[in-house]
Amino acid sequence: MLSSQILKTRVEELHSLTKVGLYVCDPDGRLLSSSAGDGIMPDNVGSDAVRSFAASPADSQTIGKVTLLKILDSDGDLIYVLLTEGESQTSYMVARIAAGELKLLNETSREKNDRNLFYQSLLLDNLLQVDILNRARKLRIENQKPRVVYVVDTRTEDDSTVTETLRGMFNVRTGDYVTAVDETTVILIRALSEETSDTDLSLTAQMIVDTIASEAMVDVRVGYGTVAHELREVSKSYKEAMMAIDVGKIFYASRKVNSYTSLGIGRLIYQIPQSQCEVFLNEVFRDLDPSTIDEEIVTTVYKFFENSLNVSETARQLFIHRNTLGYRIEKLKSLTGLDVRNFDDALTFVIAMMVYNRVESH
Repeated sequence: MLSSQILKTRVEELHSLTKVGLYVCDPDGRLLSSSAGDGIMPDNVGSDAVRSFAASPADSQTIGKVTLLKILDSDGDLIYVLLTEGESQTSYMVARIAAGELKLLNETSREKNDRNLFYQSLLLDNLLQVDILNRARKLRIENQKPRVVYVVDTRTEDDSTVTETLRGMFNVRTGDYVTAVDETTVILIRALSEETSDTDLSLTAQMIVDTIASEAMVDVRVGYGTVAHELREVSKSYKEAMMAIDVGKIFYASRKVNSYTSLGIGRLIYQIPQSQCEVFLNEVFRDLDPSTIDEEIVTTVYKFFENSLNVSETARQLFIHRNTLGYRIEKLKSLTGLDVRNFDDALTFVIAMMVYNRVESH
């Protein structure tokens, strides 16, 4: 069924063009929209007459200067009774035109709603393979076409502006689909060509971040999964994109874009059970609370590890003296017993801090 606003708009437009009185009722005789004003039915025709006509086998009926016409959906079910008031021949012609337009609008709206339900069920993996193929065929959605799912985390409780911005960026006619799944998350299913590269996927994600920041004035984070080559794989890409968002928040907070394939060791740590994470932390830090380690020391060790334990390069990038770097490394050794000048100890510390961040996020 069409919204009351759409019905009102269409009735007013047709009335302004034809000067014929138009009334739209449901099969129970309730007035939904009227060119004469809210709640006003044509003279000599009330709800009882509409209900009687709706229950009859006739497609149309004339009562005085009022023409009644049934509007059926594609399944043959009665959805509206249209009334036009005016000179009989003109009234009937306008009724036919208006009925055709309302039926087309209803079909378009219904197909859109059916597509929404299909894609949402597809994302949540709630469809059997045979249902996917049958419904996709009915909705004229191509099955074997490359697609990837982007998840946009809006970090705000009002994502309507972000949703509309995305719909303006991507085109449903080319197979793209945008929907909001909750207050802070918007999903884009992006149709791809066979030539789309990993670089193209990353550039699209960054374009989303930049465009939403400039047009909607919202700071977002984007995660995306691997390419799905047929519809049944879309839910897998969606789950991967959601993991990219969750893992990115914990381990790669400075990044605005994360792909599932770029999560590295963060993805592995994210999937370790909480209890095992706590056992590992107790083994590494013993009685030490990792949160008490000076943030400056942690940052230094991360940079040291990133530079393959190269003292000179790390000191240069941090704008500190080599002796200052050595002091910080010794301070960490005294706290944890780990000498990060040794690769195994450096790796243990970095992983332990990532595990700590994962535990703290839950």
